[in-house]
Amino acid sequence: MDISIFFLLLCLLQTLSLSSSNTLDTLKGTSLSVEKPSDKLVSENGEFAAGFFPVGDNAFSFAIWLNKSSTPTVVWMANRDEPVNGRGSVLSILADGQLILTNSLGITIWTTKAGDLTSLEVTNLQLQLQNTGNLVLHNSKGVVIWQSFDAPSDTLLPQQALTMMSSLISRKSQDDYSSGNYKLFFDYDNVLRLLFQGPTMSSLYWPDPWLTDPGQAGRSMYNTSRRALLHDSGYFESSDHFQFNATDFGVVTHRRLTLDPDGNLRLYSLQKMNGSWDWVVTWQAFSDPCRIHGICGPNSLCSYDPVSGRRCSCLQGFNLKDETDWSYGCEPEFSIPCNHTDETSFVQLAHAEFYGSDIFPYQNVTFQFCQEQCLNRCDCNGFQYNYNEGSGYYNCYPKYLLMSGHQSPNFVGDFYLRLPKAGLFYSKIPDEEFKLQCSANLTKQIIRTYENKTVKLLLWFATTAGGMEVTCVLLVWLFLFRTSKHPNPDPASQGYLLTTKFKRFTFDDLRKATRGFKEVIGRGAGGTVYKGVLPDQRVAAIKQLDEANQGEAEFLAESPGGMHASDSGETREHKRLVTLVKEYINIGTATRKSRIEEIIDPMMPGKYDKVKMELLVKVALQCVAEDRDERPSMKQVVEMLIGHED
Repeated sequence: MDISIFFLLLCLLQTLSLSSSNTLDTLKGTSLSVEKPSDKLVSENGEFAAGFFPVGDNAFSFAIWLNKSSTPTVVWMANRDEPVNGRGSVLSILADGQLILTNSLGITIWTTKAGDLTSLEVTNLQLQLQNTGNLVLHNSKGVVIWQSFDAPSDTLLPQQALTMMSSLISRKSQDDYSSGNYKLFFDYDNVLRLLFQGPTMSSLYWPDPWLTDPGQAGRSMYNTSRRALLHDSGYFESSDHFQFNATDFGVVTHRRLTLDPDGNLRLYSLQKMNGSWDWVVTWQAFSDPCRIHGICGPNSLCSYDPVSGRRCSCLQGFNLKDETDWSYGCEPEFSIPCNHTDETSFVQLAHAEFYGSDIFPYQNVTFQFCQEQCLNRCDCNGFQYNYNEGSGYYNCYPKYLLMSGHQSPNFVGDFYLRLPKAGLFYSKIPDEEFKLQCSANLTKQIIRTYENKTVKLLLWFATTAGGMEVTCVLLVWLFLFRTSKHPNPDPASQGYLLTTKFKRFTFDDLRKATRGFKEVIGRGAGGTVYKGVLPDQRVAAIKQLDEANQGEAEFLAESPGGMHASDSGETREHKRLVTLVKEYINIGTATRKSRIEEIIDPMMPGKYDKVKMELLVKVALQCVAEDRDERPSMKQVVEMLIGHED
């Protein structure tokens, strides 16, 4: 009996522990507090989390974010426009089936709509974060009361549908999660559109607003379901026949379709790069961001370059209104006088256009007429004057607001900005000088080359130095050729010394011949003499010097022609011919004792000029000096050789 009670209590404690722990994927009949950072829901696969997310100093919003990316990525937010403080704020499940978020004062900041629910439907309510990133409020029977997929913020996840009842609204900026100026939604004509909602005006900008029929953009207005869906494979489809595939279509990975703060709709894929998971753009609605309305605000121009990106600039005579936010645009430093048409003029902006805000469109009119219409109105800030290829005549569009300014070489048309003649804004340059007189049929490719002066200088220096060294070597070789027209082949490669024609043995050869220097047959002042048997069975006396610096007399006595008959050992530095000659020349031994002939092939008696050979050896040694700074220049080599001829 006691054992049964013990096990019953143990099971009860485990159940209470699991139900009170908020690090699981399900919250049962309790609440989440902002004061506990660990008080959150985590999906079963561990990749999504839901809880209070910091959006500023002591400011939190209840959100869902992806944990797998290198930095947490918010995919949904409840109270994005009204964050709560870090104390006393709670998310609770009410008995009537509502989710409610209250701040420290108990004021309701955000809530869901429960609808007409029976008492049975709201029993045993559970808030669960699924592996798809969907936060679902359901009862014990699995009936969904509310889910976050029905109320997206700025992001659409795979298997999350966008319907006529939902929309995506961009955030203000990358660091500001509050609602921005752009919206993705189904319009009344059943077409999926992008809308700019500015502080003073709004305008549709996707599909292209100048299309009178959405069918020209491949859209259909006849499907009233108004539903769009992103698939796991990267395929997006909409009921208005708009569809696209991600560049990595078919790859199994996390994806999100986000309406970014700049008004561009982009599809992102999570990819592993350099050991971390980061988002990569795999589709976007606009390759040229300047086509997005309101991106630079009023009284400004947007220009785009694929290398440098988007650039906003105020029009002449206007100053930036808010240096932290281009969406507020620029404000004028002047005022347009009324009833004084002679005090204002126009500055031509080539290939520039401003969308909307037309006072009245005029078709098939002259430039002079269009200019006069603008001058006669106090509210006219400029006019668009374009040639219509379809109709074959020019159209005029006076503007009372300068919104969504865009400058691109691909745009055929100019805008004429109205400015006062007086002061800084007066321009003496005629309008005609601003025009580009280019044929529409002429296409010319401009090839530009860019030079780095520092790299160019280094290349010239390296080339010159290399050329001087090659020339120096060639001059020495040419001098040798003139000295001896019948050069002998180099026998060193055949195993013989250059000066004696004797067979050259290595230290290993002599060690084998003497059987490890075992049999001593005599001793001299400079070393020990051993008996050795050569490979051809000849018996030889082999002397090993005790030191490598024995002195010149001992060295010459042991080395016919100024050379060793063998190496003095692997651990000792072997002094080859060039090193020996250099030492002889440096100390004056060869020249002082007239022994220059000892480094010359003995097969050349009387065939060389001794003085020329001395000069040749000196020049050659200088050219191969270890220190580059000590090597002579090409000019110095020529002067030394020519000086001798003179």
